[in-house]
Amino acid sequence: QVQLVESGGGLVQPGGSLRLSCTASRSIFGYDMGWYRQAPGKQREAVARITSGGSANYTDSVQGRFTISRDNAKNTMYLQMNSLKPEDTAVYYCNADFYGLASYWGQGTQVTVSS
Repeated sequence: QVQLVESGGGLVQPGGSLRLSCTASRSIFGYDMGWYRQAPGKQREAVARITSGGSANYTDSVQGRFTISRDNAKNTMYLQMNSLKPEDTAVYYCNADFYGLASYWGQGTQVTVSS
C-alpha cells in the first residue's frame, strides 16, 4: 500500500502560478507517477505523467505551462503550474502506478483560478 498526500492547491488569479506536491508514504522508486484533474461535471483527465525513468508527457492544454518532476529521495512528485487559466480550475489528484499491477490515488487538492 502507498498513501499519497497532495498539497499546494488554492485560489490564484489568472496568469498566476502554483506548485503542487504529492508525497508518498513509502518509496516511489519504480512507480510511474501522474497528475490528474477533475472539474465539476467533467470526467477525470490526465494532466501530466512522469515515468519511473523520468520521462514526462503532458496533455495538450497544459503543454508549455506545466512542468512535472519527481524527487525519489523525498518520495515526492511535483507539478509546477504557470500561466494558469480559469479552465485549469479542478480538483487535482496524484497517482502512483506500479507496472499496471497496483495503482494508488491521493485525496485531491482544489485549484481555483479566478479573479
